[in-house]
Amino acid sequence: MRWWSVRESKPPPCICSPPLSRSQDGRVNLWWTENGQRAGSFNGHNGVVWTVDIDSASERLLTGAGDSTVRLWNFQTGEEAHRFRFHEPCRAVRFNLAENMAALSTDPFMSSASSIRLVRVAPLGEEQSDEVVQTLTGPRGRIARLEWVDGDRTLISASDDGVVRRWDVETGKILVENTIHERNIQDLQMSTDGTHFVTASADRSAKLVDAETLEVMKTYQSTVPVNSAAISPLYDHVLIGGGQEASQVTTTAGRAGKFESRIFHKVFAEEFANIRGHFGPINAVAFMPDGSGFVSGGEEGYIRLHHFDADYFTTKFF
Repeated sequence: MRWWSVRESKPPPCICSPPLSRSQDGRVNLWWTENGQRAGSFNGHNGVVWTVDIDSASERLLTGAGDSTVRLWNFQTGEEAHRFRFHEPCRAVRFNLAENMAALSTDPFMSSASSIRLVRVAPLGEEQSDEVVQTLTGPRGRIARLEWVDGDRTLISASDDGVVRRWDVETGKILVENTIHERNIQDLQMSTDGTHFVTASADRSAKLVDAETLEVMKTYQSTVPVNSAAISPLYDHVLIGGGQEASQVTTTAGRAGKFESRIFHKVFAEEFANIRGHFGPINAVAFMPDGSGFVSGGEEGYIRLHHFDADYFTTKFF
């Protein structure tokens, strides 16, 4: 079982925030951060689940998979509420800020390019429509990540061609695009204030990018492919994870493949910590919402919950 992604849920205040994981076996699992126990599963997809997103009230969950469906779930009961069917695998899903719409990206298929489809998402208990209200024609490569910005007026996408694009939701036109990586972009995660984001790429780098201009502000260099990157909600820190492809590692030691989570200072772009433990490439990382730790998911099938010790909060690294 390979873990492709971990995403922290967005619960109401004072409620514990368990992370969600998606995997190659078609299941989405929910975990408690205190003890690492599984809280529940969302079962139904018939292919690898590539993407998940949850609304701010922890009521609705969206999942997209290789079985060419996007599914809407009742997060509290685990029941499937609706199923959107397409002809292509779905790579990315994202609720808008108002949480009444969602953006869904589908992969290129046959002679068609990738697409971003916008759908309305009804509250649970109300009738859900299949209507696609807007379709944005994407690049030839896959769109790995989507983010809503600018009060839901624009979308940011990251794709296999190393390009980040800013789309006008109403017209479907590209407002700005910038080639920031030499190889495919694996991940894109926003800052809490929405002004910038970090990308992760197979070109062995992560980059901090201005959300308005799409200009690169900082580069965090690695010696192996970077599969995921996240921005701390608490400090000026950036977390990256990746590693050499497991098939290319000639020894069984995790150090040989550099299967490490690494923490950089966001401004100075200097690495000041690395955390080992995985025995395969790290496919996903995410900070906990309060910045007290992070979660990593690896190719070998393990999810690791990391809680920072007291020194992390008192030490001035730069």
